[in-house]
Amino acid sequence: MTPFESIQILQDKMNAAIIGQENIVERLIIGLLANGNLLVEGLPGLAKTRAVRAMADAIDSKFSRIQFTPDLLPSDVTGSENMYEENGEYKFRFEEGPIFGNIILADEINRAPAKVQAAMLEAMEERQVTVAGKTHVLPELFIVMATQNPVEQEGTYPLPEAQKDRFLMHVNITYPDKESEMEVIAMVRGERSGEKAEESEDILQDVIFAARDEIAKVKSSKTVIQYIVDLVFATRYPEKYDEKLASFIDVGVSPRASLGLDQCASVYAWLQGREHTTPEDVRAVVHDVLRHRITASYEAQSERVSNDDIIDIILNLVALPA
Repeated sequence: MTPFESIQILQDKMNAAIIGQENIVERLIIGLLANGNLLVEGLPGLAKTRAVRAMADAIDSKFSRIQFTPDLLPSDVTGSENMYEENGEYKFRFEEGPIFGNIILADEINRAPAKVQAAMLEAMEERQVTVAGKTHVLPELFIVMATQNPVEQEGTYPLPEAQKDRFLMHVNITYPDKESEMEVIAMVRGERSGEKAEESEDILQDVIFAARDEIAKVKSSKTVIQYIVDLVFATRYPEKYDEKLASFIDVGVSPRASLGLDQCASVYAWLQGREHTTPEDVRAVVHDVLRHRITASYEAQSERVSNDDIIDIILNLVALPA
């Protein structure tokens, strides 16, 4: 079985577990194959946790769930040096925390204070943690999928811009349609009555690494790269495109956005069975890659213009390559 066929099976498994959220499943898989961290945002009860858990259940991997709370300590995430006795001598031994997994669910990440966020920053960017002056490398397959609730903001700590920039994509989960909602009810009733889903073998980690190797060979023409750069520069110098757009943006996106667009477009093209990217691949992922990186102005907020609205304006203003 090819890596492409195995990833299709993974996608089918996840879609069976999360009814009516095919777009979210696709985004989670893009993040996994692009080796990037995801910020998943949605109202309570929209299967954010279930989506991440469904991915972990389908892959031969170690799943860790960290429930973020205001009293959480960095050592609760990274682990700590603990003293133990051996042959009458007292020694220190590092005991790994939940961050030492393959798929990490950081639940309600915006409820943790700054010190915990700092520990997460090192893990997400450097793929390592430092405890008591010693560096400990995280597993080769490592992805953080963090959730946050957009409505309930009491007792939360807004994520620093530097940390938000570490997320490859910011994915929004919305309500399912009526048919999907009925299927959800039927599925949960079946689970309560003891019905078991058809079991199949887990996807091996080597399959994911093989898929990543294939994706690395997906080609992007100079035209596509130029389109990515044009979109990014429209966030930095919006006055060159439109005066109204300029009034909506305080700070444009960083070079990580360019790299993220290139990565995600390559994965998206590969998932469509192609060995090259197109401008349409870039447009398919641009909202998820730029959504959390644009700093909207007070005027945009007062006029209820969202970051998605700003991206739509940019897509209309930046010409598609001929």
